[in-house]
Amino acid sequence: MGRQAAKHRKPRTAAGYKPHPPPWASPPYEREDQPRQKGRAGYGQNADFRAGLSERGIGYAMAVRSDMTVHPHDARPTAPAWSGNGRKPQPRYRHKPSPVSALAMSHGRPAFREVTWRQGSRGPMRSHFLAVRVRPAGVRARRLAQAAATAEHGHWDGVLPDVTLLAEWPEDAQQPTDYWLTGLPAGTPLPELVRLTKIRWRIEHDYRELKHGLGLDHFEGRSWAGWHHHVTLVTAAHAFLTEQRLAPKADTADSPSTRPSTPSKTC
Repeated sequence: MGRQAAKHRKPRTAAGYKPHPPPWASPPYEREDQPRQKGRAGYGQNADFRAGLSERGIGYAMAVRSDMTVHPHDARPTAPAWSGNGRKPQPRYRHKPSPVSALAMSHGRPAFREVTWRQGSRGPMRSHFLAVRVRPAGVRARRLAQAAATAEHGHWDGVLPDVTLLAEWPEDAQQPTDYWLTGLPAGTPLPELVRLTKIRWRIEHDYRELKHGLGLDHFEGRSWAGWHHHVTLVTAAHAFLTEQRLAPKADTADSPSTRPSTPSKTC
């Protein structure tokens, strides 16, 4: 990342970065066919950021606000009859898009399935979730879709790209509380979608460990070379700790590998 990166907003900088699975990645590390990006609502609301990830073949799971508007997956744009004068009218969705909160509520609580995503310190962590295919609306989303389709096919039929909307409705809540857009394949199982969206706690934990335990924020130099050297060492240290944490437990005193080959005698 060069000096010019400072001039870009975070979503643009992140969209321009294409992560690759490390060559040493193997179980217990997660192995995926595609890199995946997670992010909070500031990124999920950004149509340019989502489009940039999709163009690079990067699946994503991004939080969005409840007022973000979408069209149902089965909605189809139509073009008014052409009068024969002027330019032909462009296909458009004739119904107003709905906020994701209203769309999720319209399915009703019975449509939400209970999913457990991990074991917490106080027991299983579970809630109720709904996954539906939608088409994000908005002026910017429309312009990006039109530009991409025109560049590839020479024309645009007015259809907006579809993604998966994931909504959470806790047992004790009166309505859904959290929403995410995911650019993963349509057939991705609901438990996998939930696992990926809820993994943010792991990201925040790792960042705290990098910052407070390994000194990520201790750099006081003034050069890019020094900064990259510092970050590289901190990242290597964190990778080592992660590998140790995920590795099988060391042999205990009672394990066969630590017992003497011949029995001892007590006099």
